[in-house]
Amino acid sequence: MKNKLIIGRYLPNNSVIHRLDPRAKLIFVFVFIIFIFFAHSFATFAWIILLILCFMKMAKIQFWFLIKGLTPIFFFLIFTFLMHIFFTHGGTTLLEIGFIKIDSTGVLEGIFISLRLITIVMVATIMTLSTSPIDLTDAFEKLMAPLKLFKIPVHQLSMIMSIALRFIPTLMDELDKIILAQKSRGSEISSGSLMTRIKAFIPLMIPLFISAFQRADELAIAMEVRGYDANVQRTSYRKLSWHKRDTLSLFSLIPIGMILFVLKYMGV
Repeated sequence: MKNKLIIGRYLPNNSVIHRLDPRAKLIFVFVFIIFIFFAHSFATFAWIILLILCFMKMAKIQFWFLIKGLTPIFFFLIFTFLMHIFFTHGGTTLLEIGFIKIDSTGVLEGIFISLRLITIVMVATIMTLSTSPIDLTDAFEKLMAPLKLFKIPVHQLSMIMSIALRFIPTLMDELDKIILAQKSRGSEISSGSLMTRIKAFIPLMIPLFISAFQRADELAIAMEVRGYDANVQRTSYRKLSWHKRDTLSLFSLIPIGMILFVLKYMGV
């Protein structure tokens, strides 16, 4: 299980993407996700997917490594696709059996929504794989610093994000240990029908939640013992530095967006 989920993990490579400032990566990904929401045709999604493949090449991330790491969300994508097929109507009727009716609009919307979700997850995962959780936290706090004027607890939010990113791999490791322990007791988890597997996973949730709360309590005690105070003005040991390549990466969003909107409004 722990080898099948890469969301929240960091892959230390020496690549162009890894060397970018985390603030530039956050801004780029945020704008790129906005572009994805404007994609609503096969040509626009082909352009988005081509760019994501280029990002993977630049970050030295293998395609199948990323796809295998995202397999746990494919069930959610299939569910989303089926919901649109059966509940979105319009266009040409492709199949009608009793109360079941499948229209061309539902199929297209299901495909586009699924592509939108998977591309958003892929670009966000490429960012987390190429940026350490500490750098992401520092970048988030620096970018959100102006919100402190409105009494928004930016530092606390950054700390929450950092802890959440660190806990994802930890909880996956814990889940893997629980699965091995259940299998050693004769529990059938990886065999049987889909419903049997779902029922077998339910008993895993209770020890997993107990372990998560125990780890959270231990972390809170450790932070309190060390005198951590979120309301105190803090300095940073790590200094973020902005380079020319970071500026160029953000300027590259201009031609990316122009090509996307040309494909969109040309009706390609």
